[in-house]
Amino acid sequence: MDLLTAVGCAVAVLLVTTAVALLGAAHHLGLLYQLFHKVEPKSPRHGGELVADVLKAHGVRFVFTLAGGHISPILVAAEKVGIRVVDTRHEATAVFAADAVSRLSGPVFVELPIDVLYPFHVVEKEVGGPKSTRGLRGKLIQWYLKNYVRNLFVGAWEPRDVTPLPVKVPLATEDEMQRCAELLSRATKPLVLVGSQAMLPPTPAEELRDALEALGIPCYLGGAARGLLPPDSPLLLRHNRRDALRDADLVLLAGSVCDFRLSYGRLFGRGAVIVAVNRDRVQLLRNADVFWRPRIAVRGDAASFVVGLAQRLRGFSCPTHWLQRLREAEQKKERANREKAATPTAQHLNPMDVLYRMDALLPPDSLLVADGGDFVGTAAYIVRPRRPLSWLDPGAFGTLGVGGGFALGAKLCRPEAEVWVIYGDGSLGYSLMEFDTFVRHKTPIIALVGNDACWSQIAREQVAMLGSNVACGLEFVDYHAAAEALGGKGFVLGRPDSKQLDAVLRTAQDECRRGRPVLINALIGKTDFREGSISV
Repeated sequence: MDLLTAVGCAVAVLLVTTAVALLGAAHHLGLLYQLFHKVEPKSPRHGGELVADVLKAHGVRFVFTLAGGHISPILVAAEKVGIRVVDTRHEATAVFAADAVSRLSGPVFVELPIDVLYPFHVVEKEVGGPKSTRGLRGKLIQWYLKNYVRNLFVGAWEPRDVTPLPVKVPLATEDEMQRCAELLSRATKPLVLVGSQAMLPPTPAEELRDALEALGIPCYLGGAARGLLPPDSPLLLRHNRRDALRDADLVLLAGSVCDFRLSYGRLFGRGAVIVAVNRDRVQLLRNADVFWRPRIAVRGDAASFVVGLAQRLRGFSCPTHWLQRLREAEQKKERANREKAATPTAQHLNPMDVLYRMDALLPPDSLLVADGGDFVGTAAYIVRPRRPLSWLDPGAFGTLGVGGGFALGAKLCRPEAEVWVIYGDGSLGYSLMEFDTFVRHKTPIIALVGNDACWSQIAREQVAMLGSNVACGLEFVDYHAAAEALGGKGFVLGRPDSKQLDAVLRTAQDECRRGRPVLINALIGKTDFREGSISV
């Protein structure tokens, strides 16, 4: 009896183990899921329709692409649901255009496998293996591949909720805000540095601007935050930042990062109170305890933090002597820059003068794209964005080639805006061909090219440090003629045209308003304005 019991138990265990193993295999192979969900082998529908439905539900208005069979279903389906498909001449331009749209309206990123995009019968034909097989091994392989395809499409057309998932934004605590408010109320020389991150949703840019104006603290705006305060704001500073940081007794880093742009945190004065606010902990504490140490480090949204401070410090008033001192230094530097701009260069046009003339003609609805090195670096001190979210640059790493894509995305997002791209002649080479895209998709923009026939930002240090201009020289190319050949309008400006410079810029604006993309090829000389700047 004991032997029979033992055998029975062993058999039972074996049967249970086998059943569990079979169920596990069936689950792994998707057979159980197929029992409860439908596969439609004859359906003409494809995965591109599902992608388009999700994009539509998320409010996506544009799909930027370089045509390819691997994504054709998405493009066709997107067009059918009313999403505008914009094809570019280089795939990098498509990425940069999407980047610009995300900065101006909110990000969406998509990654998906190719084998779910086409209809069932197409994928089955490509993946299903040979129709005739020999032997058990061949039959098993054929069955496995067919089952794999069925698992890709099982339940594909069942109704699903495609509404956007909620986004969780880290916020400062009440205690952190209160502690900062107390520090700020005691400061006599406070300073605010606003970085690109402060422009992210959910706080509207206008609400952040109102909070900064209510606090009345002098501000430096960097990256996408340029334009947050109007050009004539008494709080807005653009020059002498190193001196201001050295003298300030409290610095609020609202989304700004202590990387190379702030000399890794070495610019703060001895004993200065530093309050850093950033959504990302790594960026928040970048180089902390090496060259600087925050009194308060807040992992949270910078814009809502500033708004909260303004609400707590309604009676606060920044000491007038501090603001007046900074304004006087600002005005002195501006006068020096204008004197330098009025000084003729050895040849061609003074780039500073060209940029001052451009700035004087910018309308309130202008939007500026920066793509270059030396010319763009000069423009950052001269050209003034007119409103929030009206300056697009590649960010901390200075990626060249963003100009065409950024301009394309910006013009589609804001068709009423006068979009300018400030190009260096080196960076223009990455996206000049996109003038064809501007023409085909009726997105007129104005490109101002600072053409000095050189990679000047690199040459300046390379020649001084290493004594050679190797690989830095270019030619004074007729970029305006290339734009004309692609269907745009081109102008060239040299020293003989200096008296007509304003007239040419206005004509370019008129051409753009009539729907034609424009390229202004400004032949420029050398200045010492950015002498000593280092690029790696």
